[in-house]
Amino acid sequence: MKKLALVTGGTRGIGAAIARKLQKDGFEVVTTYIGRPDEANAFTEETGIKTYKFDVAYFESCKEAIEKIEKEFGSSIDVVVNNAGITKDRFLHKMSPDEWNAVINTNLNSCFNITRNVIENMRQKKFGRIISISSINGLKGQIGQANYSAAKAGIIGFSKAIALENANKGITVNVIAPGYVGTDMVKKIDPTILKGIVSQIPVGRLAEPSEIAALASYLSSDNAGFITGATFSINGGQYMQ
Repeated sequence: MKKLALVTGGTRGIGAAIARKLQKDGFEVVTTYIGRPDEANAFTEETGIKTYKFDVAYFESCKEAIEKIEKEFGSSIDVVVNNAGITKDRFLHKMSPDEWNAVINTNLNSCFNITRNVIENMRQKKFGRIISISSINGLKGQIGQANYSAAKAGIIGFSKAIALENANKGITVNVIAPGYVGTDMVKKIDPTILKGIVSQIPVGRLAEPSEIAALASYLSSDNAGFITGATFSINGGQYMQ
């Protein structure tokens, strides 16, 4: 029986690349979305990967959706990729509570909301792979992104804690912290600004979504059973810890 993988925010960008790669690896893959239903439907038609609309920022929505997914597939979820995220950039002295809370809820609280609803079954099965997508800006900070940087840094602490809690249960918990990736959204940035961003990356280019997906693929595999609590930077040398 195929292992079941859930990729949040998995219908475009990095999430879509990860979902496609896991499907190629032989997983049964499902993804989530909240907006742009036309894109989600097109993704399902192209790949055959089922998409589920629910808001990862809310615990009960996640609980209901995961129960539905597991019932439909007749299996508990084996692999989770916490990828869903948003930005609401603004200097802190101009940031509203709503802008702060929206990013914290979607980017950080979602990791609890999803992981809490799969962890018990993983512990019972003595197998699980939890991978969360942080960011270079969760490591170094970024002007205008106090909310985003805080959420992405919080993912790292969250992952280290649950890695320790579940290490003896066959469950690994790891973080990928990408730099700037050549998604459709990034490629729409003004060419002059984008050129300035690339000039700060020692390898001289953006990452490909497939490069992030390749690491997620490995961390999802049986071969990665001795890797847990780790944060992997994929940023072309832009920020080295």
